[in-house]
Amino acid sequence: MARVAVVGGGFGGLASAARLAKLGHDVTLLEASETLGGAMSTESEDGFAWDAGPTYTLLPAVIRDLFRKSGRPVEKELELEPLEMIREHRFEDDTRVAVPGGSRAAQLEAFDAMEPGLGQVWVDHVASYADVWEVLRRGYLEQPWDPDHLPRELASILDSREVLHKRLKRTFRDDRLREIAGHPFVADGHDLRNVPAWTGVVAYLEQRFGAWTVPGGMALLGTALGQRLATRGVTVLTGTPARDLVVREGRVVAVALERGAIDADVVVCAVDPRRLPTLAPFVARTMPAIPPVVCHLGLEGDVPDLAREVVLHGDPVLTIRTGGTAPEGCSAWTVLGRGRLAEDITRAMARHRIDVRPNVVTRIDLSPRDLVERWGGSPLGVLWQGRATVRNRLGPTTPIAGVYAAGAHATPGSGLPFVGLSAALVAQVIGPA
Repeated sequence: MARVAVVGGGFGGLASAARLAKLGHDVTLLEASETLGGAMSTESEDGFAWDAGPTYTLLPAVIRDLFRKSGRPVEKELELEPLEMIREHRFEDDTRVAVPGGSRAAQLEAFDAMEPGLGQVWVDHVASYADVWEVLRRGYLEQPWDPDHLPRELASILDSREVLHKRLKRTFRDDRLREIAGHPFVADGHDLRNVPAWTGVVAYLEQRFGAWTVPGGMALLGTALGQRLATRGVTVLTGTPARDLVVREGRVVAVALERGAIDADVVVCAVDPRRLPTLAPFVARTMPAIPPVVCHLGLEGDVPDLAREVVLHGDPVLTIRTGGTAPEGCSAWTVLGRGRLAEDITRAMARHRIDVRPNVVTRIDLSPRDLVERWGGSPLGVLWQGRATVRNRLGPTTPIAGVYAAGAHATPGSGLPFVGLSAALVAQVIGPA
């Protein structure tokens, strides 16, 4: 039985701890804040509540596998609910499209409704990623990878010089389709000129597997995992920031705390590696993706009836999420801003004829700096800086013996499904006690 220290209590750390405890290891989880969940938490004020981070996930099989491999099936703990529509896109020319998930036929119909002929163009684009997905799934997402010994098919994808900006420009004559296909990456703070083309596989995942949420808020997923750790006998130390790793003769032996240390045979870094000075030099070539401007709004009275997520294209790009909880007769919205925000975010919304300024009774504004300070790093992981980025991230292994990496900053990247896969990869490499 190995003594395992997991640094970080976000989704990556929770998932890693649950899996390794089930494999028979003696696991201690260290979390700097007083609560678990990281960005997968709830913001609340005056009876209103909003998801602080993600509001849904792709690849629900990742969560199902996590719960099954660490104890009881997820259906015994919480409800996973499919979203009929992932998001609605609205453009400055007043056209719009509501993009459904989990159905090629539904997407074909939705894009044709925006303009006849666009449906086939869109579904052909999505289908072009089918083979890419199979190669990534087998060699990169479900099996621990060695950057120096990649299968030929996988290497040809990961080492390709093609960027998403050029692929979308070549594929779509319609600017609106380019903006829709690029939105997940723009929303996470990336420049499409630096994003590898193969990452566009996200559109394939949305169409094939759909998007799924947890009724009541995604924070319930973190709560269920916290309960799973208790069931599995994991020692959870909140309010306990890790300061660094203790390494002797090239191998980790402990995690240094503000006072003292936790002895460990194995350490899983599930935070930004820059927070641990021993690991920081190994990620010096990477940069964190900067979070958006966030505005949580508590609204009273009659407000526009919007979809769960509405993207208002332009500069700035505004994403409105309406799925918060609120007192009777009220609504809870979250607005995310990217680009030139030279005015109040509610005024920017009003220019799109969504004016809720008279309805605001509660408001929480958070800058990118606020979010990074709150979570001890960016929950959006590593900024794409070209094809080399995929090799500059750590994980599942690191150059230090006994140290592994999971979470948004590790292989295979940010987003709940990929963070969950990072924990599964770490568990595979470490293996049973």
